[in-house]
Amino acid sequence: MSSTADLEAEYRDCPVIETLEQIGSRWRMTVIHVLREGELRFNELKRATDANSQTLSRVLDDLEEQGYVERRVAEGSPVAVYYSLTRKGQELHGAFDEIAEWAETWLDE
Repeated sequence: MSSTADLEAEYRDCPVIETLEQIGSRWRMTVIHVLREGELRFNELKRATDANSQTLSRVLDDLEEQGYVERRVAEGSPVAVYYSLTRKGQELHGAFDEIAEWAETWLDE
C-alpha cells in the first residue's frame, strides 16, 4: 500500500496534472480551441471567446510565455496583431478531439 507521501510525489510529477496546470483554465483552453481554426486578431479572438479584454490579454500573454501561442505584429496603419498556435499548441488537437469524444459519450448522461 502506498503512503500519502508516495502518492503526493507520484502525482506531483504526473504529466497529465502538469499539463492541466498549464492549460487547464477555462479561458486558456477556450483560446487554444478557437485558435485551432487558424490565426486571428485580438478582437476576433475576443468575439469568439466572449472574454473581456483584460482576461484575454492575460491569457494570451500566459500562453505565449509557455510556448503555446505566438504573436505576430503586422506593420501598417493601424498596426495589426495576430495570434496563432505554435507547433506545441497545435499538438494539443488530438487531446482536444479525445476530450470532445469522451464528452459526447459521458456528459449527456
